[in-house]
Amino acid sequence: MKNYLQLIRVKHYLKNFLLFLPLIFSQKLFQASPFFNVFLGFLAFSFLSSVIYINNDIHDIESDRKHITKKNRPLPAGKISIRCAVITEIILLFISVCLLILLFLRVNNIFVFLLPIIYLVLNILYSNGLKNIAIVDIVILVSGFLIRVLFGSILVGVKVSNWLYLMIMFASFYLGFGKRRNEIKQVGDISRKVLNCYNKDFLDKNMYSCFTLSIFSYSMWCIDPITASRINNSVLIWTIPLVMIIFMMYSLQIEKSSSGDPVEVLLKNKPLIAMIGVYGIIMFFILYVM
Repeated sequence: MKNYLQLIRVKHYLKNFLLFLPLIFSQKLFQASPFFNVFLGFLAFSFLSSVIYINNDIHDIESDRKHITKKNRPLPAGKISIRCAVITEIILLFISVCLLILLFLRVNNIFVFLLPIIYLVLNILYSNGLKNIAIVDIVILVSGFLIRVLFGSILVGVKVSNWLYLMIMFASFYLGFGKRRNEIKQVGDISRKVLNCYNKDFLDKNMYSCFTLSIFSYSMWCIDPITASRINNSVLIWTIPLVMIIFMMYSLQIEKSSSGDPVEVLLKNKPLIAMIGVYGIIMFFILYVM
């Protein structure tokens, strides 16, 4: 069972909590119908992302065997056969489709199908060659984060603020460049062909440019009159330093010996988890108590 949990990347389901952002920031967290929609969407997207991970692992099995950490994954390590992995992939895809059909009946929006299909197609193309094209590989990683947020907004029936959308986009690029940066730092270009196209200086410059743009976009969202009128307070501006500290703590971890994978960085850094928790508590108080 442990090997199958590693195969479907359960811990990477953390990324799918992005679906809850529109629900939380629209102040509908305690409304039963929107919450249930997002919960079903979370399950559907989690199983769909597992399908992507399995498909990618099957394609990358040989290169993963050369990677310092990926060689221990169930497929390259021989703990699970390719046949069993494919069966697991089909079962998860079937469950995901069933959940999406249920969501469509509840929401009645064609994008309930279109966004997951776009996500699936992009990642299949990624596994079959686009991952070897510089910049394009990172754009596809970023699209996964954005699609999750947009999918969550459709399930809730709200529009994502332009500034918040930009913040998530720049933050996603920041994470993507940071991931590639540390892959080069740890294993050079032996595990990914695309790493031949990058160098540390390029990735550093773009990573910290996106860091700056993320903070700027979040700051603009906080002081945007539309945001202030909806939330009806001006306290949001005091959360900007917290967001800056979270980004700096993440960057500090990236500058050390981290693999660069966002989930790995988060799970291995308790102070960072604590700071995100503090931010979450403060935002909850601002959105639902004040």
